[in-house]
Amino acid sequence: MSAVVLQVGQCGNQLGFEWWRLLTKTSKHHKKRCSFSSRSGNLAAVCVDTEPKVLRGASKFVKNNEFRASNIIEGKGGRGGNWAYGYHGGPSEGETGVLQRTMEAVRQEAERQDYYGGTILLHSLSGGTGSGLGSRLCEQIREEFPVGHVLTVSVVPHQSGESPLQHYNTALSLASLHRSADGVLLFHNDHALSQCAGSPERSSTRPQGSLSAVNTRHASHLAGLLLPVQSLATLGLGMEPWELIRSVCPVPSTKLLSSTQASSRERSHWDSLISGALQYLPQISPAGKPYSSRAVLAVARGDHDNSFGTSSIIQRLRHRCVRWNPFPVDSWTDPLNELGVAGSSRLLTLCSNHSSVTELLGRVVQRAGDMLHARAYLHWYQRYGVEPEEIQQALNTLSDIVQEYDSQ
Repeated sequence: MSAVVLQVGQCGNQLGFEWWRLLTKTSKHHKKRCSFSSRSGNLAAVCVDTEPKVLRGASKFVKNNEFRASNIIEGKGGRGGNWAYGYHGGPSEGETGVLQRTMEAVRQEAERQDYYGGTILLHSLSGGTGSGLGSRLCEQIREEFPVGHVLTVSVVPHQSGESPLQHYNTALSLASLHRSADGVLLFHNDHALSQCAGSPERSSTRPQGSLSAVNTRHASHLAGLLLPVQSLATLGLGMEPWELIRSVCPVPSTKLLSSTQASSRERSHWDSLISGALQYLPQISPAGKPYSSRAVLAVARGDHDNSFGTSSIIQRLRHRCVRWNPFPVDSWTDPLNELGVAGSSRLLTLCSNHSSVTELLGRVVQRAGDMLHARAYLHWYQRYGVEPEEIQQALNTLSDIVQEYDSQ
């Protein structure tokens, strides 16, 4: 394998544990080595949090000899839901701080790989550790491994109600990731809850659903995209994360990605699955402007009869893409759906560089900008070295990204 998986903060670790449970279950069922493991057979995971509670979930993996105990990095005291505190750390932290210990674990894990292609970072855009420390680690990894890729899996908070600082944190995180990551795969908690609860995705009220169901949904999307596929086998094991970046990030100025998924336990036609997947991808903005994709990747698992290539999916996806990209749609196939419970099951996962992300960016810019204008909570950030000008610069970065997507 070529990737190191770094999970940061409460959200990143909860998602990470669900991801590893899914992968190890799949590997054992098919009696094969997990594709995200090092030469020794240990899973290539580094788990970090500034509070020990969530990391107790790693104990089972350590006991089963799946995680290395040295890759579990614990801090004390948390980061107070504050990006600035998470990014800069406390004034007393030195060489033994969480940042330094995490980077050393990443270095050692990278050396254990047959070939280090990059890091996959799981984190939240809202919490102090996930957003702040996650941003700092992304920047450090980019600096230390300049030729390696960085793909972040960034969980977007609910539109309101999580934290009074969530809009500042999200803006600062996205601006930092825009500078240092190659691709940012966004998982929206509101969207996931809507799908898990079966309620309309654009409902103004937060739907009811369990956190476990949300993480299971996120992990399924991630596995659908990143597990090995036969069509990429000639490139070597574990190239899927980096080929995904190549496929859906044609220009570095727009790298915010979304995913949708549809499955069937029967041998449903691929055209019916694409209809199910596309229903979660908005076509028109609230202002009435059509959305488009800069690029789309379709991953079809369970294509045992090679029927995916004869379906109308590629043409349907191309119709929703920008005109300036001559090759906007890429597709991967595998005859086996390792995630399916039935031998004939099929799974279709889409990853799209879609302009509907401007809704999220516009909302964050508006709400964080209103707070900044009112000088709300600024002293919490200034205490750790982040001045209002840095927040304004982050908002300007997000506004520039919106213009990039709106320019088609």
